[in-house]
Amino acid sequence: MKKDNLRTDFEKAADFINNYTSPLPPDLLLKLYAYYKIANNNYNNPGSKTPLINAFKANALIQAQNIEPDDAMKMYIALVKKELDWDLV
Repeated sequence: MKKDNLRTDFEKAADFINNYTSPLPPDLLLKLYAYYKIANNNYNNPGSKTPLINAFKANALIQAQNIEPDDAMKMYIALVKKELDWDLV
């Protein structure tokens, strides 16, 4: 997949998630969070006001720390497709 197409598909998947209204399992949200942050080279500390949520987010980032940004985009797209039966439109 070309890098431009990968970025476009990733952004479509992220938009789908941002507009998704049904509740999602916390473990899925944490994986998506980590992949999204890595894909965008955003390694800032989690910004939640709840320390426990920050700890879970930080742990998700630590678990995914060796993933390259392009791979994180691919993994994000694959996870959305698999878990939410999403298809690129």
